[in-house]
Amino acid sequence: MCRFVAYLGKPIFADELIMKPGNSLMKQSYHALEAEITVNGDGFGLGWYNHARRDEPALYRSIRPAWNDENLSYNAPMIYTNCLFAHIRAATQGGVSIHNSHPFQYRQFLMMQNGGILEFKKIKRRMINLLDEEVFNWIDGQTDTQYIFALFITLAERRRKDKEKLSFDQLHSCLNETFAIIEDLKKEVGVDAPSLYNLVLTDGKAMIATRYSTQPEVETRSLHLAMNAQCYICEEGNLTLKDKNQEKRGVLISSEVLTEDKALWTEVPENHFIMVEEDLTVRLKELD
Repeated sequence: MCRFVAYLGKPIFADELIMKPGNSLMKQSYHALEAEITVNGDGFGLGWYNHARRDEPALYRSIRPAWNDENLSYNAPMIYTNCLFAHIRAATQGGVSIHNSHPFQYRQFLMMQNGGILEFKKIKRRMINLLDEEVFNWIDGQTDTQYIFALFITLAERRRKDKEKLSFDQLHSCLNETFAIIEDLKKEVGVDAPSLYNLVLTDGKAMIATRYSTQPEVETRSLHLAMNAQCYICEEGNLTLKDKNQEKRGVLISSEVLTEDKALWTEVPENHFIMVEEDLTVRLKELD
């Protein structure tokens, strides 16, 4: 069971989100509060963007626990970005390696996940057969997340064709199709265990996320949303309002509430899709 934080908005320093809050991602790496597995020490990763330099994101991943990596502590206060993904891992599918550490990058996109496909090995070969060759050759690890990402990219590229980019509704449809295909593959091999898809995807300009369990009554994962995150500054572990007149400064999606002030947060409804547009408009849409 992993934990993550995703941010999109006005530029912010990475340590404001992953180190300073009272329930920061750093602290969740050794004592998560909203998970059965409280330790997430099987590596971590950061992905962030500098659009003035290139469309592809920067990526730093490690097999060390987040609490025991000096490079993270030294560099997080120097990373200043409009879009940040941060992930801590408790390994399930795939061993502890950099290639299995989230987030995963394909061209301008980043994806990370908390959850997964139980009994994934039983459908892995069938998923591979559905992938475009270029996307399949991109995979360099063993996590189910990379295969979910690859299937999604395959479907999205087929729909995009001559279009510059897909709309949010089209991306929503691609995710629905991705999940539906996986469920069909599970039925073909007799797997009836739940799949959990708390995942986030971005191109550094917009962001989409899901909180989705195929059997929420059996197993689910927490996910929270703060829609005015950059209006706040972290002081002594809590977020304090800087300017009441600031609006649409940033959107934060997190596996756990980061601060004691829960009024800043909204729990994402089960089986919903979150769409954060470039102007930071947030829409929630139910997954089919």
